[in-house]
Amino acid sequence: MLGAAIIHPDFREVIPLMPEPIVKQDGTQKNDCERNAAKRFITKLRQDHPHLPFIITEDALSSNAPHIETLHDYGCHYILGVKEGDHAYLFTQVQAAEEAGRVTSYERHDRAAEVVHAFRFVNDMPLNGSRGDVRVNFIEYWERGPEQVQHFSWVTDLRVSKRNVYKLMRGGRARWKIENETFNTLKNQGYHFEHNYGHGEQNLSVVFAMLMMLAFVVDQTQQLCCALFRAVWAKFGSKRLLWERMRALFYDYRLHSMRELLEALYVGFAKSHPMILTDSS
Repeated sequence: MLGAAIIHPDFREVIPLMPEPIVKQDGTQKNDCERNAAKRFITKLRQDHPHLPFIITEDALSSNAPHIETLHDYGCHYILGVKEGDHAYLFTQVQAAEEAGRVTSYERHDRAAEVVHAFRFVNDMPLNGSRGDVRVNFIEYWERGPEQVQHFSWVTDLRVSKRNVYKLMRGGRARWKIENETFNTLKNQGYHFEHNYGHGEQNLSVVFAMLMMLAFVVDQTQQLCCALFRAVWAKFGSKRLLWERMRALFYDYRLHSMRELLEALYVGFAKSHPMILTDSS
């Protein structure tokens, strides 16, 4: 399944979008793959949101000419990871550009966090040797802290300058929210979404996964917009415990609204003795 979410560097919450199952399509002989699923996803995304501006951020597997052309065709900007081992031609060209004096180096100091943000970037680079017509802008970044150095690199269609390179870096690093805030939450915080979740014989597991994602988008919307939900979550300390306490109330009490449920969890409630129903048969 190809998952996607609307993310922002400043927000913990993510808004998951309709995922695209990676399963053999009707009328095709070959097995499906992530690249085909991504193309279907982008097509449906633009059908659902024709006017919404997007910057797509993905890992290094997506930094290939066909996918970048698909993003261009559907009017999407992008910040895509690249790795020197997988994109050797690009890094060689960047090195040649640096020797020619075309690469810009830039540092930004965060004294409060004792971190130095170091960049080098260059615009209008060929992505690879076979498709010189696909031009990208390259960013390389080092986060140098007191104890460790982290290194990242991306390509983007957005022109890079000293004024925007820090924001572009934060956009590229926000891609980890699809792993941490989305998939890690679904696997480890009470949703029971396993990494080996198969499609099943009649796609029943796909239906379960879609229902799980619908529940997740409701919860994320509450987390983003509902102060009462956030207060109850803070009170219990973990979502797994929060879901457990919610289920306990559902088992034993008649509730008229979600707000009533959250208020009962937050401020407490009087527990009555069970009313025993007499069997008159």
